[in-house]
Amino acid sequence: MVSFPKKELRKEAKTMFKRVENELEFAMFNGIWTTVWNEKGFEFEFSEVFLERYVVVTEEGHYVGSIEIKPYTEESSMNEIGPFQEHPLIQAEMGHIAEIDKLAILSTFRGQYVTELLSAIVHYAEMNQISYYAMLLEPVLMRALRISYHVPIQKVGGRVFYKGEDVIPSIVNAREVYMNKERFTWLVDPRHNVIKKHK
Repeated sequence: MVSFPKKELRKEAKTMFKRVENELEFAMFNGIWTTVWNEKGFEFEFSEVFLERYVVVTEEGHYVGSIEIKPYTEESSMNEIGPFQEHPLIQAEMGHIAEIDKLAILSTFRGQYVTELLSAIVHYAEMNQISYYAMLLEPVLMRALRISYHVPIQKVGGRVFYKGEDVIPSIVNAREVYMNKERFTWLVDPRHNVIKKHK
């Protein structure tokens, strides 16, 4: 399990998450997740439909993390992996559910910058009235999110082998996080997302 002490979290606040807004950022976004997928032996799956894409950029200007937010529907392929559509939270909140995909951090920076990725999805959820995220989480990552970050996660099903690795179909309660920000001290305020310009 990876542990992220508070000292490290404060240090990370100098890093930013930002929306992918141009071709360069899109190329960096694709470079991050395809590099990580290739290392792990995952199958590539490029999304035609998405809601938002974010990258994590260090203060030095290095692109180190990626995350993609996609719409969730009753026809979503996620339902073939776990019984999301049967879960009462999903049924009650249809229209306020999204999927998380391509959550990746380059291996050189692994163990860092998780706070930025989590903050990005919480920020998106708050701005767009998303209540829950449907996710396929690696067991180690799920444990880290629960123990180190106290992220409210519910399992939808047991472990499933999917595209090269065991995953756990899960629901993340984003609304609980953005409605109770004081409980989640790791949150990065998007207003502080500033990178110093280097000469």
